Amino acid sequence: MRVAQVLQRAVLVAALTFAVTGAHADDPGFPAPTGDPAFISPNAKLDRIFDGGCMLTEGVAVAPDGMVYFSDITFTKFCKDPSNKYLQAGNIWKYDPKSGQTTIFRSPSGMSNGIKFDRDGNMIAALGADYGGRMLVKTDMKTGKSYVLTGLYNGRPYNALNDVSIDEKGRIYFSDPRYLGHEAIYQDGYAVYRLDPDGSVHRVVTDCGKCNGVLVSPDQKTLYVIGNDNGWFEFQNLQEGENTLQGHHQLQAYDLSPDGKASNRRVLIDYTKGDKPCSGPDGMIADTEGNIWLASRCEHRPGIVAITPQGKEMAYISTGKELPTNVGFARGQDANLLYVTSGKSLYRIRVGKKGYQLP
Repeated sequence: MRVAQVLQRAVLVAALTFAVTGAHADDPGFPAPTGDPAFISPNAKLDRIFDGGCMLTEGVAVAPDGMVYFSDITFTKFCKDPSNKYLQAGNIWKYDPKSGQTTIFRSPSGMSNGIKFDRDGNMIAALGADYGGRMLVKTDMKTGKSYVLTGLYNGRPYNALNDVSIDEKGRIYFSDPRYLGHEAIYQDGYAVYRLDPDGSVHRVVTDCGKCNGVLVSPDQKTLYVIGNDNGWFEFQNLQEGENTLQGHHQLQAYDLSPDGKASNRRVLIDYTKGDKPCSGPDGMIADTEGNIWLASRCEHRPGIVAITPQGKEMAYISTGKELPTNVGFARGQDANLLYVTSGKSLYRIRVGKKGYQLP
């Protein structure tokens, strides 16, 4: 994200609350969606169903039982307790679609960011920095017990895990950039890693820039990686008047071999080029046809963008002036219900495609 936008949002923290939302959806007044009606109806509405985060909601994912989980990344420079003395830990929220109630599932969250569910219904969470865990964690949703899948690579801590995707062989791909956090950096650079079912970890992509969102295509043949380089490790420490030199903001695709190796990097969309360069996307998800639904953080046109595997835009869902962070499809009869994290809120909208889930 652009540092200026983050700092501007920080001034609103004092007015934010941590209330639990009720059953009623709220119309945020965003412009109507546009694009191919097979992807999105012009009459569809993005409804706000939660507005109780502190700084940045993220990583929305729907569990097999239909419950919706999402991260609340509490930037510790800005999120404090009511006395303004102590740093607020990160949270994972749980939204119940039947009751409309949102409650804390876990706090502290280890500064969880991306969340996915494996085929056994376990929660897989990528934990970041800023008093976070910097590890990949599995939670058994039946017992509540959590397990560290990987916390070190070559004996050294990760930078700050960001996003996660799981293939049909049970291999977990996760990105490791660093956008904020005081912790020392020990890894050699930014990368995407693969955790195999035998517990071994492999560094599979190193030419992705400041890698962010990751996604394995439904046909298992492509690995999509977002590079979103804001040019800084810890934006919270920028002083007034300081700026960063933006790096590449790109959506990249790699051929994914049956043994989980990535090759043949290509750029589908370069957000730093054109008449209106902007920040790249954040999280992404696929529908059953292989189309990609991106949380686009273009400052002049933020929202959810649906594109083909070749990068052609098919639909656009505006989030007003908010910069969205992630997307996730519901399941079963609601497989075409898309959840969106943006700002400090959670949204939902009915779309024309059904989300892909692990078989």
